[in-house]
Amino acid sequence: MYLRLVYISTMRRPLDEAECTQILAASRRNNGADGITGLLVAGGNRFLQLLEGPAAVVERCFHRIGRDPRHFAVVTLDRRETSERQCPDWAMGFLPGGCAADGASLGEIVEALVGPIADKNLKAQFTGFAQIQSAA
Repeated sequence: MYLRLVYISTMRRPLDEAECTQILAASRRNNGADGITGLLVAGGNRFLQLLEGPAAVVERCFHRIGRDPRHFAVVTLDRRETSERQCPDWAMGFLPGGCAADGASLGEIVEALVGPIADKNLKAQFTGFAQIQSAA
């Protein structure tokens, strides 16, 4: 069994590309070592993240994330045991807000990114987040 945890948080200030790259590199390094997979989307001044893996390591990771001074108002949206991962191949998939390839909106990019996710509710959390951030 795995723990699936989804949370949303608010950035204390906008992050530049270098900071986003640093967050992603640290996430991939730590998550790969810990057997955690997931997805992180930054939109507007918010993060939405999925973490999945062995319960104890996901809880430790989430505790560490909660102490990160770059964000606040960390709210758990979903926490459940599951028998399969939704992002088994991503130590941490990442989409920074405002990224638009060939004129695509954040919503379109997230829709394509979460396409392989089988859980419809999880998929809706990410696509809904992108739609709200795109409209803001």
